[in-house]
Amino acid sequence: MTTHAMPSHPTLQKSVPPAEVASRLARGGATDLIDVRTPVEFAEVHAEGARLVPLDVLDPAAVMADRVDPQGPLYVICKSGNRASKAVERFRAAGFSNVINVEGGTDGWVRAGLSVVRSATKVISLERQVRIAAGLFVLIGVVLGFLVHPAFYGLSAFVGAGLTFAGVTDWCGMGLLLAKLPWNNRAPA
Repeated sequence: MTTHAMPSHPTLQKSVPPAEVASRLARGGATDLIDVRTPVEFAEVHAEGARLVPLDVLDPAAVMADRVDPQGPLYVICKSGNRASKAVERFRAAGFSNVINVEGGTDGWVRAGLSVVRSATKVISLERQVRIAAGLFVLIGVVLGFLVHPAFYGLSAFVGAGLTFAGVTDWCGMGLLLAKLPWNNRAPA
């Protein structure tokens, strides 16, 4: 079992294991945990004690003004840790240093067997939506290029270039667009 030593200064800490955050929550102390996924993803499953602040509308100053414990660390969680890392960067760029990513995100939280809140409704994660949309656009480009006009192969090339750019820069325009669609912003009943 791996143990994580606490640094001498909490602002230097980049991430913590889910069990550490769950332990703080269980002790009943003021612990701020925000989830930066879409409302639909949050409604499907989220760490018990987390509150929703989607990454696309994240305002670091507003979040910090509405904290339970303004002096304590702010923990940030998403699905796997990627969006939470981006949120932590935004907080730090805005001058807030005591912001910590929860390692492995909600997936890691669930794997650790920690307490979660689940909805009966299943949703398709944003990551899967991006893969479905990209695959569909590539398929459409190939079929139209074969059946209608070779210029349609350009659609497949455009999607491939976009996926390559997303992989290199860790910025996915398609994911940002899909996150704004109505089904990703309406929590299931």
